[in-house]
Amino acid sequence: MPGLIGKKIGMTSVFGADGKNIPCTVIEAGPCVVTQVRTVEKDGYAAVQLAYDETTEKHASAPLKGHFEKAGTTPKRKLVEFPADFKGELKLGDTVALADVFEEMQYIDVVGTSKGKGFQGVVKRHGFAGVGGTTHGQHNRLRHPGSMGASSWPSRVFPGMRMAGHMGNERVKIMNLPVIKLIPENNLIVVKGSVPGAKGSYLILEA
Repeated sequence: MPGLIGKKIGMTSVFGADGKNIPCTVIEAGPCVVTQVRTVEKDGYAAVQLAYDETTEKHASAPLKGHFEKAGTTPKRKLVEFPADFKGELKLGDTVALADVFEEMQYIDVVGTSKGKGFQGVVKRHGFAGVGGTTHGQHNRLRHPGSMGASSWPSRVFPGMRMAGHMGNERVKIMNLPVIKLIPENNLIVVKGSVPGAKGSYLILEA
């Protein structure tokens, strides 16, 4: 199985073998239920759809209720497809647990949605230094972007110019995070470093 769906619990720290304090993120990963198996013959590509996190029937639409009933499971909140060809190894209704996918000291990729920051200026959004000193007539310009370099040519702003705008709330992938510890009985995985998103947000863990 190439991955699992999880939920960010929060951050902590552990001491490594060399005595150094390592900042870590605790993620609840799985168990996930197989709700659809796609094949090249039928769908044109091979993939497995996993479902995670219980919800009530009241909060599931009628088509999704039938989708989950076909897989023999209760309604779930999160559905994700993982591209892979399992050649009949997985069937509808199978449960994929944490220990089936990951092991300690391997490297994984984590995909999540970053925290939304709203409309931000260039200092926060791009790390600009601002205009600088307050002498020689510099008034209320400390966090302004400064000149953009456009004059009679090109008489416009080039696409991609770093300016103020919407920040955060984007799909972010953090690659090659070492797995520090697995706690299979509680479906917990501890990875080194930080991952995108707020506490309680959904994550996609790729082996």
